[in-house]
Order: sequence, then structure tokens, then C-alpha cells
Amino acid sequence: MAQDKMYPMTEEGKEKLEKELEDLKMVQRPKVIDRIKIARSYGDLSENSEYESAKDEQSMLETRISTVERMLQYAQIIDNDSTDKDEITVGKKVTFKELPDEEPEDYTIVGAAEADPMSGKISNDSPIAKGLLGHRKGEEVSFDTPGGSMSVKILAVE
Repeated sequence: MAQDKMYPMTEEGKEKLEKELEDLKMVQRPKVIDRIKIARSYGDLSENSEYESAKDEQSMLETRISTVERMLQYAQIIDNDSTDKDEITVGKKVTFKELPDEEPEDYTIVGAAEADPMSGKISNDSPIAKGLLGHRKGEEVSFDTPGGSMSVKILAVE
């Protein structure tokens, strides 16, 4: 049997997923079921766009529920207390600047389930995170990204 994928995440990320799952099951699912019931009452289902739309929404909702359940089932909570405080690991915030003289950037490296680049949380599977993981404050690191090679100096690890 193939090994199931682990989903590294912070305790905060796990709690967020648990809340999302509760909302999906207890709020969103009943709403969609009601939409389907109402659409059925319109008659002929073969030409009922409201019914088709509600069924499509139900399908996407059930897929998301399954995905979140799987991520929670195989969640691997990150414990940074057992790592060197200057070493970059999942769950830590990293400040670096692109060389030679770009402005400093801050990112928190999180598991894919928590990634939200717009709020500064990047996936541990992203090229930048992969290039930074395992390195320490003060090091200069080079790695490849889809936009080309990147060289950075690590300024801080929190």
C-alpha cells in the first residue's frame, strides 16, 4: 500500500482547517441541499439550470470536504521547539533580501494546506521555501525558481 502524504502544518493552521470543515459540513452543505430541493421543485430537471448549478456546487463542496478531511487525518503538527532557533524549518518566519541590493522580504514557511502568499505564508513545496529550508541566519543561498536563479542573504529567522 502506498504511503499517504503527510500535511505539515502549524497548530493554528490545523485549527483553521477544523473550523473550515465544520462550516462546510454544518452551514454550506445544508444551504446547497436546500438549493437543490428548491431547484427540483421547478420541474423538468433536464433543462433546469438552477438544478445543474446547485449540483455542480454540491460536487465542489463535497470535494473540498474530502480534501480537508484528508489533510486533517494526515496532519503533521510542526514543533519548532526542538529545532535550532536560527535554522529555517516549516513554521518559521524568514527575512531575506535578494542579492545584490533588493529590499528585505518576510515570509512564513508553512505546509501547503496553510499557504497564502498574499498574507506572507508560502508553501514548503514552493521553490523559494525549498531553497531556504535547512539554512541559517547570515547565510547566502542560491536556488532556482520558475523566474530564474535567485541569490539571497538570510537576515533573520523567527
